[in-house]
Amino acid sequence: WLMPDNMHHQWLLLAACFWVIFMFMVASKFITLTFKDPDGYGSRQESLILTAVTKVEEVHVPEEKHWPEEFQPTGKAFSGNLIRQPLVHMERLELLRNVCRDTALRDLSHTAVSKFVLDRIFVCDKHKILFCQTPKVGNTQWKKVLIVLNGAFSSIEEIPENIVHDHEKNGLPRLSSFSDSEIKKRLNLYFKFFIVRDPFERLISAFKDKFVHNPRFEPWYRHEIAPGIIRKYRKNRTETKGLQFEDFVRYLGDPNHRWLDLQFGDHIIHWVTYVELCAPCEITYSVIGHHETLEDDAPYILKAAGIDHLVSYPTIPPGITVYNRTKVERYFSGISKRDIRRLYARFEGDFKLFGYREPDFLLN
Repeated sequence: WLMPDNMHHQWLLLAACFWVIFMFMVASKFITLTFKDPDGYGSRQESLILTAVTKVEEVHVPEEKHWPEEFQPTGKAFSGNLIRQPLVHMERLELLRNVCRDTALRDLSHTAVSKFVLDRIFVCDKHKILFCQTPKVGNTQWKKVLIVLNGAFSSIEEIPENIVHDHEKNGLPRLSSFSDSEIKKRLNLYFKFFIVRDPFERLISAFKDKFVHNPRFEPWYRHEIAPGIIRKYRKNRTETKGLQFEDFVRYLGDPNHRWLDLQFGDHIIHWVTYVELCAPCEITYSVIGHHETLEDDAPYILKAAGIDHLVSYPTIPPGITVYNRTKVERYFSGISKRDIRRLYARFEGDFKLFGYREPDFLLN
């Protein structure tokens, strides 16, 4: 009867040995994790934050970390901190980079950073901001924001409407007014942004604003530019009406449109491509806002630039930024598929770079 009792004690002793070994292994693992260089874990944790975040939040980044250039904010408020761009803004920049690398679209996505482009970019040195003007997307309001930031007026409400676009009086210098070295410095260091809109809806807006309503009384559009387009592109020579949208589309889609553009001068900024205006594949922009989501994008841009505590974007009337599919289809309903396809071929770069879908009426 002693044999079973001895075996029992041996098994207990063996189990105790295994328990001691197990506890030693756990303790060793705990010590290793505790005293291991924290950067290894921190970098994994930060990569999860970068992909999962959907709201703007400030996260301290260790100085030794090197983030990709596209995630390096340049606004004044970013010193020592990285404000995570919401996923939608990162996706826009990623799409832009991918399309810029597409060799098949190179002619439609690339342009020289010429004086024409530099004339479109307004400068706020005080807060290190560059804004590229893309007409028909709420640029008047953005100009007011920059005018206040530059100190010409203390509030947006005080700015007379006739001053906003008077570049001799509004206190908004253009990037083209600086030396080459100063231009390069600002392009490298400043917060840079512009706004886009569905390309076809933007053309409709430009046509209505300049050739139908003309609220700012700019007579050269009706009395000089419209007759030039009509003489070249109107099919029915007996038609005596003013410029029709069909004439406008035929002009814009003509591969040889540049000879007229030269005659029209800088007035063409209201309908040339975003590529020609802002050189998005040559200049690394910090944010690209969309007119269709301006209610969300405007506050984000102000915060990203570090100026949200200084100025607010003016109130946006309800529904004004919503894409009006019915209106677009109505304007293009009487125009031949050939002319629409030629127009799309010219603006395809804008559609692809900024994620706008090819119109349904081109696919039917």
